Amino acid sequence: MQRIGYIGLGRMGAAMARNLLAAGYEVTVWNRTQSRSGDLVGAGAELADSPAGLAGRVELVLINVTDTPDVESVLFGERGVVHREGKAPLTVVDHSTISPESTREIHRRLGERGIDFLDAPVTGGDIGARDGTLSIMVGGDAPVFERCRPVLESMGKKITHVGVAGTGQLCKACNQILGALNLLGVCEAMALAKKGGLDLTAMLDVTTQGAGGSWALEHLGRQIARGDLNPGFMVDLIRKDLAIVREESGKLELPLMGAPMAERLFQAASEMGHGSDGTQALSRVLEAMGKFRFVD
Repeated sequence: MQRIGYIGLGRMGAAMARNLLAAGYEVTVWNRTQSRSGDLVGAGAELADSPAGLAGRVELVLINVTDTPDVESVLFGERGVVHREGKAPLTVVDHSTISPESTREIHRRLGERGIDFLDAPVTGGDIGARDGTLSIMVGGDAPVFERCRPVLESMGKKITHVGVAGTGQLCKACNQILGALNLLGVCEAMALAKKGGLDLTAMLDVTTQGAGGSWALEHLGRQIARGDLNPGFMVDLIRKDLAIVREESGKLELPLMGAPMAERLFQAASEMGHGSDGTQALSRVLEAMGKFRFVD
């Protein structure tokens, strides 16, 4: 596969598309807000006028949009991918984070039209997207995965086929539970340190090297200590992902305790006006509850 289309040029998608260009692929792009395409077009990408127009030019379509309805729109909407001209073989890979159940239905609908499909959500944040070091968890048919692997390796460092259609999204839901609860632990530990009079820098220097150390503690913990809420991943996006966790666990009749609590706390952060801030804005909820500030 040499001719690739990329739909969805947000913080993650634009960086991933740029890595495809750097790897030598012929890239065509489309974004609902066309102005976001300018830098990539300047770097050598072609611009399509619609998802259908894009799909008619390429062998592989990659998607990175916000939620399930957005994926369904670019695939099946009025000028969606399925309305492309011609019947050349086509594969669609969805890097968005959406419902596993909806993903299985998308796989079925595209298959009826002779279009191969993989669900391949990513983790690693905007830094991983920029540096091409994302972890990509892939659900779908194994032969399709092997065909797409070289392309995925241009954008990620750890590429794992986890099972049939929908399992990539299920794996991403597991990842989001871990990320959300890890960050809550970071915020609570730092809150205890701050209110107890412990220097946050000293606390982080020690704990990042211990058994409780993590990426979130090292990176988001230090951002919290500086009062830096710039987003690598936004509060409203983790809320969306935890809603997927809630829906999926409900269908499985699986009672969860930590994930629903984290979802409510991120909702509180959003209601405080931090929906577009980084997930480390969860720290502001702890500040309000504990009547203190991390940064004096």
